[in-house]
Amino acid sequence: MDADEDVEETGGAARTVRLTESHAGQRLDKALADEMPDLSRARLQALIEQGRVTLDGAPVSRAGKAAPGLYDILIPALAPADPAPEALPLPVLFEDAHLIVVDKPAGMAAHPAPGNETGTLVNALLHHCAGSLSGVGGVARPGIVHRLDKDTSGVMVAAKSDAAHAGLSALFATHDIERTYIALTRGGPDPARGRIETQIGRSNADRKKMAVLKSGGRLAITDYRVQQVFGAPKKPGGAPMAARVACTLHTGRTHQIRVHLASKGAPILGDPTYGSGSPVQPVKDAIAAASLKRQALHAAVLGFVHPITGEALRFETDPPEDMRMLEILLADL
Repeated sequence: MDADEDVEETGGAARTVRLTESHAGQRLDKALADEMPDLSRARLQALIEQGRVTLDGAPVSRAGKAAPGLYDILIPALAPADPAPEALPLPVLFEDAHLIVVDKPAGMAAHPAPGNETGTLVNALLHHCAGSLSGVGGVARPGIVHRLDKDTSGVMVAAKSDAAHAGLSALFATHDIERTYIALTRGGPDPARGRIETQIGRSNADRKKMAVLKSGGRLAITDYRVQQVFGAPKKPGGAPMAARVACTLHTGRTHQIRVHLASKGAPILGDPTYGSGSPVQPVKDAIAAASLKRQALHAAVLGFVHPITGEALRFETDPPEDMRMLEILLADL
């Protein structure tokens, strides 16, 4: 084994490990962990998924087997172990001794991570709940049992007791949760109603992105329905300029709705990662006038059975101002 380590100015580290023929055929995460006992397999799996492990300059696949060669591992600096409570605006929809349901604003990350160490939902919950927050999720994300992307707004639930955390986690694991999102898209999916069922995993071309895969990945199922179209198609049978689409999740994969709608040729407006191509000029003008600076995606409905009391709970919120304004402007196209 040949390993070198250079500490970066950011506090992270870049390490190089040479695997030999003796490692061939082993799981890559295991082979690397054997050579770097200070890093767990789970930590290495996460680094591989994030595209931070490369072989001869090319990102490697988590599912891949070890091959002889030089592996570069970029290890980002760890976030502080104990997020600080912060008095942040937090629209609370429901709260009892076991759980809290909030309407997360766009621009707020769910939990601390490199680049978002403060101002997160966890920071806000630690202040609001004043110590009564489940620690099952680990110190970096107490109470969190699911998440929304930083720039996606909408309904989220967090656990305040360990029993609620376990119960909610079980509901999400078995998909016994009602989840509906509202998206404003470029063009519109065709047909106007249907189910998208694919495998989703890390993109082979860009490890920072998710993608629909022909093999590998995890099953992802989204039902969608076009609720309204904006801007008449230029030709019969053509796509409208934009659409409002309701999406119901049956699984909860990373970026699932964003990837699925893009795969149907109707990416979410304002999506910087999956919104390939540009909307027509009137739609671009509407986006600018509405001051939309994020993907137009809102988690509108969250329904579940309270894991402790057995009460059926359902919460629904309207999209925030930027999406509402964009809809008004699109309606005039």
